[in-house]
Amino acid sequence: MIEETLLNYLLFYIVLEIYEVQWQKANTILGMLARMYEQYRKNVFVFLLMHPTFSFALIFAMMMNYNENALLLLAIKTIDLALKMLLLKKVFIEKNISQEMTLALVAPLNKFMPYIGLLVYPPLIFLAFRTF
Repeated sequence: MIEETLLNYLLFYIVLEIYEVQWQKANTILGMLARMYEQYRKNVFVFLLMHPTFSFALIFAMMMNYNENALLLLAIKTIDLALKMLLLKKVFIEKNISQEMTLALVAPLNKFMPYIGLLVYPPLIFLAFRTF
């Protein structure tokens, strides 16, 4: 029973993560930010809804009684989302970024880079279930 539930959570999370990767996918970080800014410009709540893994992490942490691994997943997702919002503000609203940051934002990304979340987050879900 626990294994089936764990598998369901893992598969659900993987589907959500692939959805996020697909709508954000671009050749550079700046391209990814531009795609995110389209949603952010509409409404910050639309932007948050376009990141369902954050909502998943929040609900998952509550369901796992706030164990360390579930909280770590939530913390990483929160920092990720906050960093994205900070970059959106710096790049598209304030238009105040350094030359070095500009170079980093326009550097080409490896085609597997957006999928790193699929390697990082599912083990945390697995560990949270094992310590629950």
